[in-house]
Amino acid sequence: MSELATFMTLGFRHIVGIDAIDHILFLVALAAIYRVRDLRQLIWVITAFTIGHSITLALAVTGLVTLPTALIEFLIPVTIVVTGVENMLVRVWDPGSWRIRSRPLFAGLFGLIHGAGFANYLKALFVEQIAVPLLGFNVGIEAGQLVVLLGIGVGFALVDRLLAALRDSTATWDVHRVRVLAVSLLVVALGSKWAFERLPT
Repeated sequence: MSELATFMTLGFRHIVGIDAIDHILFLVALAAIYRVRDLRQLIWVITAFTIGHSITLALAVTGLVTLPTALIEFLIPVTIVVTGVENMLVRVWDPGSWRIRSRPLFAGLFGLIHGAGFANYLKALFVEQIAVPLLGFNVGIEAGQLVVLLGIGVGFALVDRLLAALRDSTATWDVHRVRVLAVSLLVVALGSKWAFERLPT
């Protein structure tokens, strides 16, 4: 296996593995508010997140930026909590609202934090040449991220169908809103727990 393929595999396994559960939970939080018909908006958000974490990953791995590990590990669950709370604040889906339009910006900023987390892992894997490992790892991360998002999308669609089937015909509550609230409450609870456990000392 070539060096590029090796690091692509490492990147893929890192994002889909249990060790990356905090990154996966952030993707869940990012995607929770969207439906299939909102795919265009979600793509913008995920692209911004990708750009953000790619920038920090490159800067941190090349040594141009040094970020304290303890602080990064604390900030990652904070991004989960903030995103989950933001989901709950969006009561009416309006693509033109400032909350929806600003999501790519926040995703990009939070991506900078998550990229530093990826960098801490990657830096332990090589010492000298960085171009190929960096490219391969980043491509692997993106491939894994797409697989995770596909799984999240299928999961959300199944939950929506289940809620719709369980809803009484006279009920007035919105299936999408209930799912967003339930998922967001879960990610906020887990993110808060991890943030508390990782408080820098």
